[in-house]
Amino acid sequence: MLENTDYFNQVMIILGGSVISTALLRRLRLPPVLGYLVVGLLIGPYAFQLIPNPDDLSFLSEFGLVFLLFSLGLEFSLGKMNALRKTVFGLGSSQVILCSLFFWSVLHFMLGFSSETSLIVAGALGLSSTAIVTQELTRWNELNSSHGHSAIGILLFQDLAAVIFLIMIPALAGTSDNSFSFAIGLILLKGVALFIVMLAIGKWLMPFIFHEISKTRSEELFVMTVLLVALTAAWITHALELSMALGAFLAGMMLGESHFKHQIEADIRPFRDILLGLFFVTVGMQLNYQILISNLHWVILGSIGLVLSKAFLIGLLAQLLGKNKSSAIRTGLILAQGGEFGFALLTLALTNGLLEAKTASLVVAIIVFSIAVTPFLIRYNADICQRLIPNKPYEEPPPHNSEELAEATSELNKHIIVCGFGRVGQTVARFMGKENLPILALDNDPIRVQEATGGGENIFFGDSASRKVLEAAGLRRASLVVITVNEYEQTLSILRSVRAMDYQIPVVVRTRDDSHLEDLKQAGATEVIPEALEGSLMLVTHVMTQMHIPFRRIARMVQTAREQRYQLLHGYFHGSLSQLLDKQGNPRVRLHPVKISNSCYAHGKTIEEIKLSSCQVQVLRIHRRNEDIEQPEANIRLTSGDTLILQGMTDQIEQAESLIYSG
Repeated sequence: MLENTDYFNQVMIILGGSVISTALLRRLRLPPVLGYLVVGLLIGPYAFQLIPNPDDLSFLSEFGLVFLLFSLGLEFSLGKMNALRKTVFGLGSSQVILCSLFFWSVLHFMLGFSSETSLIVAGALGLSSTAIVTQELTRWNELNSSHGHSAIGILLFQDLAAVIFLIMIPALAGTSDNSFSFAIGLILLKGVALFIVMLAIGKWLMPFIFHEISKTRSEELFVMTVLLVALTAAWITHALELSMALGAFLAGMMLGESHFKHQIEADIRPFRDILLGLFFVTVGMQLNYQILISNLHWVILGSIGLVLSKAFLIGLLAQLLGKNKSSAIRTGLILAQGGEFGFALLTLALTNGLLEAKTASLVVAIIVFSIAVTPFLIRYNADICQRLIPNKPYEEPPPHNSEELAEATSELNKHIIVCGFGRVGQTVARFMGKENLPILALDNDPIRVQEATGGGENIFFGDSASRKVLEAAGLRRASLVVITVNEYEQTLSILRSVRAMDYQIPVVVRTRDDSHLEDLKQAGATEVIPEALEGSLMLVTHVMTQMHIPFRRIARMVQTAREQRYQLLHGYFHGSLSQLLDKQGNPRVRLHPVKISNSCYAHGKTIEEIKLSSCQVQVLRIHRRNEDIEQPEANIRLTSGDTLILQGMTDQIEQAESLIYSG
């Protein structure tokens, strides 16, 4: 019972520290991973010793990696992996060999370490952090970019290489029962067999299981099944003496082919993020602050040397193997840190007597420092790349290069350019196709482009916000631009690029709601179509038709609402489950009723006298007895019993209420 209580206390300490540090760093707009590392340092065995033996909780951190690789596998289905095979085995193997050889040479010939020690430390430094790189690429929406694909391909091979290094250490120490070549051959055999088995299970068994589970319509059962699949795959690879994370990735990759992919990804995300936080806390526990302080100059120099040399080597190698200069540099920056598998190598080397404790602690500190700067390198990799090649503005080169795109569109004239070819973009294309209107679509999802191209659509891979891509798409000859992407920032970027090139062409923008309607209008949108409001108008049209209201009257009302920029539909009465902020953290427009009583300051006064306009709220209507006064004049006098329907942001409405009640 006592041991269980101690274990529970340790988990509570980790969670408490993680919550406080993450909340603080969010306010400071810093990556939360830094908070996890600091918490680990403080509560670990080398500082306050709140958790004297981090190994007791190591399996929790391993679960974080398992769920991370499982969700990553969902993104990289079999088709994508087939396309990345050259990157994984070509660029990935070259990176591990080149970086390990470089670090071995520096450690052995320049710093005087033995061959065995140099090889182990070089292997630890040559690997990168799958956890931090994948998390940050996802956070900044760069997972499906060219440099994102290169980074993930290299990381996948590094996971295989880590297993080889782990087998190599006992062989170097003379404690292994089998020869090194036999062990490597056995790993390859196990890996091939595992892949074939996973492929068969993913193709025939998993779709059947999830189809049956979905019939029950039980969210709990679905989530439990997802967890069971991920952990079972990890358990199988662990039993085969392979990486648990590798098994989880293969399982996710097989399920990435199914139509349950997005639901599975949504269900797994909370478990992944929480357990990843615990993983980074355990990484922080590896730091010995006494060695860190006494050797701070070596740690800083080592971290800088690691990041610079690794970024240079990976960038150079990527360029030599066919990547363009921008993509190669960004790949190098992303993978410039040490990795979590390095800790496992160093621990095993210590156990086998191949490494001194002080050396291991110093290398751990260097790796942790490099991991700590990685969020900033990934966040600003485009800016750094821009500075490194100032003569060439950075643009992600599309698989269809600008020359090919320009050649393919040379005969198009008065065509419609659709930016974003999701559900809405495809609907636009189908209706325009029925009228034989020329359509050209641009999208940055390579799988969607491949699928749509195979279906006969005139679509090209490209960044719609790139002026070079828009020019190649024949923007100056086009008759209309339709922007259908989901994200507001991306929409605004495309709109600004279009307006920077051509101020005359009409641009129709689709948005989810009306939260950014005025901003998009000011940025140059000819028409902004909020889906939620248009859906409401369509529903109203059908309701009024069922009530036998003349169609001309319905059409006039709907047209008036559109001409007034959906003024009638702006805002709504919020409930307990309503989201008062949009995705960017900006307050939403809302409606709020305020009732006038005899004791109110506003009783007997006009709207103009109350000066509600100073609060930037609008009085949409006044409910008086059994009638509604729509869009009341400023000189209308308010009486007891009136209910004002106010429209505005939450803080504006609160200010208006204060004026109405107390002046």
